Amino acid sequence: MRNKLICIFLLSIAIAGCTQKEKRLPYLQQEIVGKDTSYRTIPAFQFLNQDSAVVTNKTFDGSIYVADFFFTSCPTICPTMHRNLLKVYHKYLNNPEVKFASHTIDVKYDTPSRMKAYANKLGIKGTQWEFLWGTRDSIYALAERNYLVSVHQDKEAPGGFIHQGYLVLVDKDKRIRGAYDGTVDEQVMQLMDDMDLLLAEYKK
Repeated sequence: MRNKLICIFLLSIAIAGCTQKEKRLPYLQQEIVGKDTSYRTIPAFQFLNQDSAVVTNKTFDGSIYVADFFFTSCPTICPTMHRNLLKVYHKYLNNPEVKFASHTIDVKYDTPSRMKAYANKLGIKGTQWEFLWGTRDSIYALAERNYLVSVHQDKEAPGGFIHQGYLVLVDKDKRIRGAYDGTVDEQVMQLMDDMDLLLAEYKK
């Protein structure tokens, strides 16, 4: 009887271990064409960062990253969103497998030098967190078609823009694996848990 109980206990541990290993984040942009299943990826892009250096999609090769859309003069959700994202940044500071990409939607005002001042105010050093500037069309198309984040200008809105405060989690293959409300503490905590889970996928 004792041996039987030990076997059951060991089997339960093995099952729990397998279940834990199999836990994976979903793919948010799955496409099924006929019998084939594929996952949409973030396409090639090219922007300037806060140091006026060219940043492309290849800059993020070998890393998971969190993307968002903001503007430096935002009087509504951006300050809260970036205060929360700063917590995530500090957790993964200097981790070569983790990067951050914040795209400005106010391309006239938010020049690279202005975003450099914004980054300095947040205490961001180096390029683990990239603040990205490009043409209006390229930024807006990327937001709405690929990151699935709604952004647009509206003269009646505070600051002149309306946008969603999502933090979008992208894996090393440029596939979206999660989206989180950057203004909600619980969602940001979930983001960090999911980032740990995603990083663990690449260690198996």
